[in-house]
Amino acid sequence: MLLIPEQTMSQYSTNFLLLPIPEYPALDCAPNKIIKLVVLGGSSVGKTALVVRFLTKRFIGDYEANTGALYSRKFTIDGEQISLQVQDTPFVSLEDDTDSICCQEQINRSIYWADGFVFVYSITDYESFRLLRPLHQHIRRIHPNANIPLLLVANKGDLLRARQVSSKEGLQLATELGGSYSEVSAREHCEGVHEAFQQLCQELSRSSSSCNGEKRRGLHLVRPKSPNMQDLKRRLKQALTSKGKSATTL
Repeated sequence: MLLIPEQTMSQYSTNFLLLPIPEYPALDCAPNKIIKLVVLGGSSVGKTALVVRFLTKRFIGDYEANTGALYSRKFTIDGEQISLQVQDTPFVSLEDDTDSICCQEQINRSIYWADGFVFVYSITDYESFRLLRPLHQHIRRIHPNANIPLLLVANKGDLLRARQVSSKEGLQLATELGGSYSEVSAREHCEGVHEAFQQLCQELSRSSSSCNGEKRRGLHLVRPKSPNMQDLKRRLKQALTSKGKSATTL
């Protein structure tokens, strides 16, 4: 369940916007530069917590089931204002006894749409780490000739006693896949989360100035639907009401 203090709701709705989904991907060469990220990973690795931490600097521990939401925020990178869009996604998994990725169609659409990719795994869950190589192969099949800007995020770095994946393994995989690596804790390390995402955004901002757009030529896709802002506010109010009732019972 998604819990946000009531006093933050006004700021949440203005600075942390849930956008309606456009029917077609935005052009890379639009006057206001748009950078599009998709966050991918297994179940319960903290994808939404990382996105919220990056965009709002807040940590929220409990969320409703992730149905895939598109968030937007304006940033200044290298002196230029950009519009950053971040697509959160439902979890991906490996098919039984195989190294093939099992994911919803909306995830494939998000992969087509994105400029950059954030892979998230939990250092306390080796299976969430194991699926990332097949996930990268899945993306490569969708974009066989395109550059794939990638950030590999090892989350839950505060749970060292439960570690199942070493930092060395994470760094080796990031090097193999041609991406950058960052071990963070969405719960405790706001600065680390921000620096990791910021680095990927800078890479994308600089590379998009050439405006090649190879992977989008002739591509017309219907984006996955996200809940609108009214629906988000309704769910926030329900969460607050539920929290209030629990406190009264205690």
